[in-house]
Amino acid sequence: MAESLSVNFSGPKSFSTKLKSKCKETLFPDDPFKQFRNEKHRAIKALQYFIPFFEWIPNYNLKLLRYDVLAGITITSLAIPQGISYAKLASIPPIIGLYSSFVPPLVYAVFGSSKHLAVGTVAACSLLIADTIGQKVPPKKDPTLYLHLVFTATFFTGIFQTALGFLRLGILVDFLSHSTITGFMGGTAIIICLQQLKGLFGLKHFTTKTDVVSVLHAVFSNRKEWRWESAVIGISFLIFLQFTRYLKNRKPKLFWVSAMAPMVTVVVGCLFAYFAHAEKHGIQIVGDLRKGINPPSIGYLNFKSEYLTVTVKAGIITALIALAEGIAIARSFAIMQNEQIDGNKEMIAFGLMNIVGSFTSCYLTTGPFSKTAVNFNAGCKTAMSNVVMSFCMMLVLLFLAPLFSYTPLVALSAIIMSAMFGLINYEEAILLFKVDKLDFSICMAAFLGVAFISMDIGLMLSVGLALLRTLIYVARPATCKLGKISDSNLYLDTEQYQHAQGFPGILILQLGSPIYFANCNYIRERVLRWIRDEQVLSNSKPDVIEHVLLDLSGVSTIDMTGIAAFREILRILEAKSIKVTSNN
Repeated sequence: MAESLSVNFSGPKSFSTKLKSKCKETLFPDDPFKQFRNEKHRAIKALQYFIPFFEWIPNYNLKLLRYDVLAGITITSLAIPQGISYAKLASIPPIIGLYSSFVPPLVYAVFGSSKHLAVGTVAACSLLIADTIGQKVPPKKDPTLYLHLVFTATFFTGIFQTALGFLRLGILVDFLSHSTITGFMGGTAIIICLQQLKGLFGLKHFTTKTDVVSVLHAVFSNRKEWRWESAVIGISFLIFLQFTRYLKNRKPKLFWVSAMAPMVTVVVGCLFAYFAHAEKHGIQIVGDLRKGINPPSIGYLNFKSEYLTVTVKAGIITALIALAEGIAIARSFAIMQNEQIDGNKEMIAFGLMNIVGSFTSCYLTTGPFSKTAVNFNAGCKTAMSNVVMSFCMMLVLLFLAPLFSYTPLVALSAIIMSAMFGLINYEEAILLFKVDKLDFSICMAAFLGVAFISMDIGLMLSVGLALLRTLIYVARPATCKLGKISDSNLYLDTEQYQHAQGFPGILILQLGSPIYFANCNYIRERVLRWIRDEQVLSNSKPDVIEHVLLDLSGVSTIDMTGIAAFREILRILEAKSIKVTSNN
């Protein structure tokens, strides 16, 4: 006689236990505090966790310093021309761009978790700040107020980023999908390149709008201002910069040639402008760059109600873009070394460096790809390379800043255009088209919206389309009819595997998502339609289906509305003398 086996089922979890578990999985999916629960020196471990500087500095040595010094000096040579160029793009004094490579890198070296990320300004956020704040206060009309609003927007960026990190809300950044970022960066690169035609042709009058039509109209409507001298110099610099990038791609070991090229362009441009008296030939230069490190700017933050909306808007939008770009870049280079990056720590580090930056005459900074790639290829070992860059930038600010006042604007335009060409990732767009047409549509919504309407609208169009796709996936989950593959125990989708065979009188259906109020009506109608379709295929015999087997292995949760929908399905099928069975 077979021995009976009794199973003791555990009681249901209490509401508080379920709530605690859900909150933990939502806010702390990586369980960050597990690593020092059983440690004797919890305070030290906690300090090392929240301030990564104390984790790696005890083991730091001269051998590591040698690599970091070389990497720090190399990225400084890139930070100087990029700082001046991107400050020009943001319509703020060029010296602010240099200030932004002095203080923020020090803050990131203490709180950042990435060994390879190099801190600096980026083109997309620079233009977005200029576009958003410039609509309220044109930089040429009131440059002082405009600069103060830029500092205020940077402060809000830092507050928002820090709050996201502390509240463990990095999930919000995930709404900026890869397709959105690809399209946004491509569209931004196009309009930035077109805006540099002002410097390339030496134009004095130009539009404040950023869309392609307005920029091209401004370029061609001011043809009388075109200077052939400026165009020849700009194109020459651009060819030189592109050649160095080509050389780096052909021979990766020569990465330093491409890294030094922008600095060489600035130095050669300064010497040419000084000795050839370029201003007399219509070639504009940067102008006054005063000596000295960052002056305090905390007193310049403007929280007046009439400007609060625009500064908060600029701060939040640029915060999300800077986080998405910076964290993605940090993770990309960490993966190459088989390391992990804590996204929430990075948010806090970015936020703190922008808050401190707004107090010390800096504008928005993050982790630019070009500078981080140079830092990685130069052999950096820790975040000390950012400290070295900061120290080198301090020397530049104290002793060398006035030398760069002769930098031709056309040289900066060439540097920006060369950098932007690398952001137009057409190969990725082609891949998206081949793999997922809807992903491609999301990418093109960002690209065309940014290029032909405005940066913020283009971004919102793309994010909205991505959310709409997500809602469609939620409301219309995957369902399929299963059939058995001959000579095997596999049951697969009969539409994809047409040789899969069903069984007479039995309909096997697979549901592959959680069932709740948003999709239960669709699931009910879809199950009933499968049955009607089977009856049509079988010459409308009412009793062709005797059993319906539901594969619910992909259903992780179900709410009360879903349960009610299943009860209704059961009643309808029982009225038709059809039995329902589930594998769960």
